[in-house]
Amino acid sequence: MKKLMMAAVGGIAGGVLLSTQVAGPLLAQEAERNASVYEQLDLFGDIFERIRQNYVEEVDEAELIEAAINGMLISLDPHSSYISASDFEDMQVQTRGEFGGLGIEVTQEDGFVRVITPMDDTPAMEAGVEAGDFITAVDGEALLGLTLEQAVDLMRGPVGSDIVITIVREGEEQPFDLTITRDRIQLTAVRARLEGNTAVLRVSTFSDQTYPNLRDGLLELIEEVGGLENLNGVVLDLRNNPGGLLTQAIRVSDAFLEQGEIVSTRGREPQDGERYNATPGDMIDGLPMVVLINGGSASASEIVAGALQDHRRAVIVGTNSFGKGSVQSVMPLAGDGAMRLTTSLYYTPSGRSIQALGVAPDIIVEQRDPIEVEEDEDGRPARTEAGLRGAIENSSLTEDQLQQLQEEREAAEATAALRNEDYQLAYAIDILTGLGALGPN
Repeated sequence: MKKLMMAAVGGIAGGVLLSTQVAGPLLAQEAERNASVYEQLDLFGDIFERIRQNYVEEVDEAELIEAAINGMLISLDPHSSYISASDFEDMQVQTRGEFGGLGIEVTQEDGFVRVITPMDDTPAMEAGVEAGDFITAVDGEALLGLTLEQAVDLMRGPVGSDIVITIVREGEEQPFDLTITRDRIQLTAVRARLEGNTAVLRVSTFSDQTYPNLRDGLLELIEEVGGLENLNGVVLDLRNNPGGLLTQAIRVSDAFLEQGEIVSTRGREPQDGERYNATPGDMIDGLPMVVLINGGSASASEIVAGALQDHRRAVIVGTNSFGKGSVQSVMPLAGDGAMRLTTSLYYTPSGRSIQALGVAPDIIVEQRDPIEVEEDEDGRPARTEAGLRGAIENSSLTEDQLQQLQEEREAAEATAALRNEDYQLAYAIDILTGLGALGPN
């Protein structure tokens, strides 16, 4: 018994010794790291004081500290930044769907300002700004070397005032200038319309208005066609949608899913992850869907497209999306400002990260320029039998058949006009029309 007790005591003593041997170096490393951090903070304080005392001009201490904070944040990634009190107020207004400016969503790439997308019916879109453009100067002042917030501040100004931005665009040999008149931007989050018997839901942003607008617009269209049984399906148009509120992306996805995961987020620590699931109820009872995306579809748009794609709920058509798969948490700070910090990444239901990769469409369809169609004096394509001089007319049809033929021709001409105007949307509608022609499964 005494030998056993001695062995037990020896085991405990050995365990204490082992713990001390392991914990000792770890504590020493932590202390050394903390000492290094404090040394760097002392260095920052020393530099700050020398700037205050010796710089050629008197400096604004608050602006200097703000610049240092922003520099620390933007060194992490393109989406982390400091938000001043005025910018924080503007951002809160923007999530409600109304703000002043040009109507473009921008990011910073290798020191240059890149357009993610121009927003629908805004001065930027009307002036011809395109997704992927680089803005190199504002009113002749170069943007290289400025932070994204500083560049955005240069583009702000009174409503009704003009601004000249210099654009570098792929495929254009020389930079060119665009003059844009600033305006108050009032975004309509969702526009709903019918194309034949297909519901087209154009979602331009994910603000507080998005899901309510989508729900109400879709219900009105269903009533207009006389019920779901008369609807071919839904085209969800997310092209040039820069994203917005995660909560709204989840609600829009949930509107068309019965169950399953919509999106998950994963941070540095496993316990920081979140998982969001669909609730029962599909607004269109399983009718076919097509989602349109392009290089201007980012963030919340990619969450919706990825969720509907992974659940095989919709066919994704268009071109590869932007690839912003990171989550920014906005943390209010003292002085009414805030910090935007990347805290996690988005993952689609199948476990795909969209960061820097984007969502790849199931069917790649490039947008194409309108094509001039030669028409005869009656407005029909000239190169047909009916367009030939002296062609024999068809007199075998009754009045009712002629009326039906006329209606079918008008519908076909409307489809042709849409294909010429918006090839990607027409392609999406063709898919739904083809699926409807096959009948129910």
